[in-house]
Amino acid sequence: MTKSYPMELRLRAVRFVEAGESRHAVAERLGVSVSCVIKWLQRFSRTGSVAPGQVGGHVKPKIAGPHRDWVLAQVEAGDVTLHSLAAGLAGRGLKVDAVTVWNMLRREGKRFKKNRAWN
Repeated sequence: MTKSYPMELRLRAVRFVEAGESRHAVAERLGVSVSCVIKWLQRFSRTGSVAPGQVGGHVKPKIAGPHRDWVLAQVEAGDVTLHSLAAGLAGRGLKVDAVTVWNMLRREGKRFKKNRAWN
């Protein structure tokens, strides 16, 4: 993951634009993109600060609550595929793909071997 630009650079860009330089000239002078300078100015006018926002974080699982219980019940009941589980969830109003179902099952500790049943 990339690092944020230093606060000093961000503040210098804002000061240069406030002093009358164009955004394009400031971007070229500091060696950053024009969109960077524009976004810093937007953040500064909106919040009064040019500090970077949060990068990353926890994403809630898509398959949770009753949908999670339904998937686990289907797995315990017998022979199912990831695609059939995804289709069943779509029928229940939750549109996900097979990879999302696989990630949920992996989080739950379920494994599939071709020569054995679900564990």
